[in-house]
Amino acid sequence: MRRMSKIVAIGAATVILAGCANDGSLMNLRNTESGPDEFAVLPTAPIEVPTDLASLPTPTPGGTNRVDPNPYADAVAALGGNAERGSGAGDFVSYASRFGVSQDIRGVLAAEDQAFRDDNQGRLLERVFGQNVYFRAYRVMSLDQYQELERLRAAGVRTPAAPPREIELGEE
Repeated sequence: MRRMSKIVAIGAATVILAGCANDGSLMNLRNTESGPDEFAVLPTAPIEVPTDLASLPTPTPGGTNRVDPNPYADAVAALGGNAERGSGAGDFVSYASRFGVSQDIRGVLAAEDQAFRDDNQGRLLERVFGQNVYFRAYRVMSLDQYQELERLRAAGVRTPAAPPREIELGEE
């Protein structure tokens, strides 16, 4: 009986320690599996049959279908814009890069991030046990979303995507 309780205790300790493992997979947003990517499938609109079939354009091989999704136009419409007004994503890119663009920005940011994380590695036991200190290291740079929401509301900025004040404070 005593041997059985030791086996159960060792098994329970193993399960508890296994539950504490953090492999960091929640921070890895890349697909590492060889299977299909479920986010690559775009739903199409239902097929439309025009009232006059003679008005259909001549089919072009490799052309687009009237019900094919258009992610750019959908995103512009979701943000309240008019997709027909702009000529494409190039307008945004040219506006954002009007003061110049660094061609090696990704490498520069990766090096700066690595240097910052090297300076903020965490305490001794966090490093020994491999604890992730990413969010604590960047805490001083994070935005307090509720404080920013109140600042915008006080300035009179409409925040339609934020919950109403009554729900936020728990008043119903």
